[in-house]
Amino acid sequence: MSRGRRRSPGWVPAQHGAWAMLASPLLLGALAAGLRWVHLALAAFWFAGYFAFNAASVWLKSGRRGRFARPVQVYAGAAAALGLLTAVLRPDLVRWAPWFLVPFGVGLWAAAHRRERELLAGLTTVIGSALMVVVAYDAGAGLDLRRAWLLALGQFLYFGGTVFYVKSMIRERDNLAFRRLSIAVHAASTVLVVLFSPWLALVFAMLTARAWWVPRLGWSPKRIGIAEILSTTAVALVSLVTV
Repeated sequence: MSRGRRRSPGWVPAQHGAWAMLASPLLLGALAAGLRWVHLALAAFWFAGYFAFNAASVWLKSGRRGRFARPVQVYAGAAAALGLLTAVLRPDLVRWAPWFLVPFGVGLWAAAHRRERELLAGLTTVIGSALMVVVAYDAGAGLDLRRAWLLALGQFLYFGGTVFYVKSMIRERDNLAFRRLSIAVHAASTVLVVLFSPWLALVFAMLTARAWWVPRLGWSPKRIGIAEILSTTAVALVSLVTV
């Protein structure tokens, strides 16, 4: 197999878990506030922006090699055009752009230093993902931004816990202390969530039990990913109904 076939030059994201982090906050915010046509432009911009971010990360990790630059140029151009379209349709949404600068910047810095697998990079990416709940909510007919922020908090706590959970079964699978940390993070999230949604806290309690039990089973990454689809859906649906 040739070298080019072994390594994708940034056209297709390799992090399959990222799809849930893209789709869930966007859909949750849009459905909670009421779907509008602008959500189509926002969704296209959001996904194109992620593709551009992923391509830029691959390019930086490669040492800025020329063969990895083309996807960055294509996706960045598409994201810029779709971002402009979204801004034309809803100029007021531009005020949220600065909120994404830190997660975006930290993610690119981590990629440039080959530290994208570390907790800091993972959690800042989760922050950026959760913020999309508020943007999508604002793009709809939602008037209560307090609810939007609570929905975003639920998404942050869930996906943030997933960072610890997945790492405890793959990169840190032999690290008992890290597994305990993962359980503690989930338990703390459950206590926090109970303050604004007891039903969602029940889901988080089950996720805490999952963080304790599943790492003992030696699941494959594929099986972990399939199970996360169910967890992501459960968190989003219960959040939508009870928060």
